[in-house]
Parts: sequence; structure tokens; C-alpha cells
Amino acid sequence: MSISGKTTIDWQKFADRLAPVEVLSEPVLVKKRSRDFFWYSPILNDELRRCFGDLVAVPKTSAEMAQCLKLAHEYDVPIVLRGGGTGNYGQAVPVDGGLIIETTGMKKVLEIGDGYVRVEAGALMVDINKALKETGQEMAMFPSTQDIATIGGFVAGGSVGIGSLATGALREPGNLIALKALSVEAEPQEYHFEGEDVLKIHHAWGLNGAITEVTLRTVPTRNWVAIMATFDDYRSAYAAGYAVSTSDQLEPKMASVVDARIVDYFPSLKGHVGAGRDLLAVYLPAEHVDATKAMITELGGTTDLALDDAAREQADIPHVFEFCYNHTTLQVLKSDRSATYQQVGVSDPADADAIGRLRGALGDDVWTHHEFFRLGGKVVSIDIPIIWFSNAQRLDEINQTYEAHGFPVYDAHINKVEGGGLHNANYGHLAWKKRLDPKGLLNSAKSAAWQQVKHLSAEEIEAKAVS
Repeated sequence: MSISGKTTIDWQKFADRLAPVEVLSEPVLVKKRSRDFFWYSPILNDELRRCFGDLVAVPKTSAEMAQCLKLAHEYDVPIVLRGGGTGNYGQAVPVDGGLIIETTGMKKVLEIGDGYVRVEAGALMVDINKALKETGQEMAMFPSTQDIATIGGFVAGGSVGIGSLATGALREPGNLIALKALSVEAEPQEYHFEGEDVLKIHHAWGLNGAITEVTLRTVPTRNWVAIMATFDDYRSAYAAGYAVSTSDQLEPKMASVVDARIVDYFPSLKGHVGAGRDLLAVYLPAEHVDATKAMITELGGTTDLALDDAAREQADIPHVFEFCYNHTTLQVLKSDRSATYQQVGVSDPADADAIGRLRGALGDDVWTHHEFFRLGGKVVSIDIPIIWFSNAQRLDEINQTYEAHGFPVYDAHINKVEGGGLHNANYGHLAWKKRLDPKGLLNSAKSAAWQQVKHLSAEEIEAKAVS
């Protein structure tokens, strides 16, 4: 029986042939593994909530992963790779049905060296950091969902996180050192990518190879302190966030600016930060706390909290990670599912006045929230606003308002890898898809461009990247 209604093979026979690989075939479990955090978007929720796989395989080793890929190739079965399922765009949703390969069984920390860690793709980032702590190191960056997100999923679908203000996006040279990926063929082959070549696989949504192993940059661990400061207005909070982020004296790992109305949805901060005030949340080394407090005061803010991990736990306050990136969206959604979000670039991150003018034009159904990080060594900013969704037409109007004011929209409501931040096809990724997945079984529904080039050779697809 096909749970998805989109395949015709004998799934019981398929599962039997996968032995000894662990499988999940109960419909309720398969349907649960067919979801990620696409429900942040009401548009994607309508599009994807009825998309299910037919069987879940949970390989424990690279050899078992190869066995899954080999059998899927034999049966011409669509494949979706899944880690912790924390993606927001439906990257792990099996649109065409078929086999879901969950990587969480491949979770070993294989090697820790000076400045690097090598791990299996299904390792949780919280476990990687725990192992690194014993050596005086930590991951250079990790997402706010580190407790449930796998490193393979982050490499396949992520880009920035906690630490990106210090060391840049994941794609920046030196952050992602190497990775291994298996092909989908009659006899799957292991490919090894190092240095700049990792970008041939990184952020391709699992379209062009099954990632089995990742080597990442690590940095020395420090005594990090979370600072929560509040301001009378958002423009001032944003200006302070930019000043902290670009200071030559400070070394922040994270800086987030949050609209006061969003802060009202953070119950754990009630009584700890000023009510009705816009929030600046910063994560930086303890030795820079006094200088940061002085800067905040000079820029019109009040430092409400400055807590290291021990003091934070004693005060029963969640980690600062809970109030940044899309965890901010999650905090609101816990109380009201009518909210959604968007992703918007900031053309000139130094121009706080432009942020103020934009906010005046957006309307009361858009509450801004900015994150700072580095690209090419320069501090940049992105807005991840809370939007109170009414309909698609209003969402489009909001997007147009942003763009009319010079703020590019990276649409979070598109289930195609060419949407969002890319805006166009990555033919380098698709050329490697042709090499590693010649039948086009890996997550192909998530690429609009694949259908246009799948008949071409890898070299012909690659040529499109320079034409």
C-alpha cells in the first residue's frame, strides 16, 4: 500500500529487502517524518501538508545508507533525506512520495583536532558542541535549533547561525572544511569534497548527493555572556546593534534586535527586561561586557540583563539563542498560529534611519526583527519580521513595500531551492546532481530548473553557469 498515493511498488517487499536497515512503516510515523517546519508559512502549509512519504529508513552507517540508495535506484523510488526536520521551506517533505532516509542514526563524532571536528551527518549540533567542550573548543557557528538539528541538515539547507557574526556564513572559506556524499547509482560511490569544492554540495537541499560526513571549523570556547538591553524606540535599538556588531573592540557571536511587540511573546523575559521596550540581545565574551554596557548607555539603552550560563540557569531564563533567528518566530507561533514571517535583506546595514522610514510604511501587521552577521568580512543585516497573515495578496503588498524602499525580499514561502535567497538556478549544483543522481531521484521536486536540464549531460548543465 502507498501512504503517499503516488507510488505503485510493493513497499513491504522493499522494506524486507532493506534488512537489516531499520525501517518505519506505520502510517502515523511515516506521516510525522514527512513534515518539517514548513508550517511557519501558511502558504507552504496549504501546499505541503498532504505530502507524505511511503517508508522511512534509518541507516546507522554509511554502508547502510548506500544500501538504501542502491535499492531506491533499482526501484526508481523518489528519495528525500531528512535530519532533525528543522528546515522552514519544506526541504525534507517528500512531495513525490517514496523513501525518506532519516540520518539521525548516523551520529558519531569521529575526530576532534585543533580547529576542526569531523562527524557523521546525523550528529546533533548540541552533541557536537558537548564533545568539543571537553577539548576547550566549540563549533564556529550553529543554528538556534541546535538541540534537534543535525549537521548534515544544516549543511544541506542552512546558511548562518549563532557565531556567523564572528566567523561569517557557513559558505565562507574555512568554515566548512570537507564533506563526503554518496551517489544514487546501482553501486553508490563515495565522493569527497574539500575546500571550495564543498560549495558543490552545500545548500543544495539534498538534491545532489547523500551527505554522510562533515568536517567543520571549530574555535576556542570562551566565557560567553548574554546581554539583554532595551530601548525606547526600534531605530535606537537597531543602531546600537549595528554599533556593537561593527566595533573593533568587541567580539560578539550574535546580535539581534527585536520589536517590543514581539518581546511581549517572550514570557520567560517578563519582569527581567523593560516592558514595552525594543530589545537588543547580544552574546559576547565576558571580558567585553563592561565596554558593551557603556556603549549601550551612550546610545540611549538600558542593560537589563548580563548573564553567563551559570547565572542564566540560576535565574531560569532560556538561552539567548531562544530569542534570535527563527526561534523568535517560534516563540510567537507558540501563542498564535496566525503569525508568519519573511526574510528581507538590508541594502545598507549602517542606515538606521532607513529602517525607521521603512517601519513607518509597513503597517501594524509587520513587526521587524533584525540579525547581524558577516559576509566577505563585512557586517550585514537581515530582517526576519513577524507578519500577521491575512491573505497572499497582503503578503505580496508587504513584499512590494520592502522592495520599494530598497530592501530585497528572499521569499520564505517558496518550496523551490531557486526561490528564497538564491533567486535563480545554481547550475553547478545541478551538474553535480547529474553526476551523483543521474536518475533524478533525490528531492527533485524541490528544483524548478532540474526539469529543464535533466536531459543534458553534467558538462552541458555546468556550461549554463558561465553562459
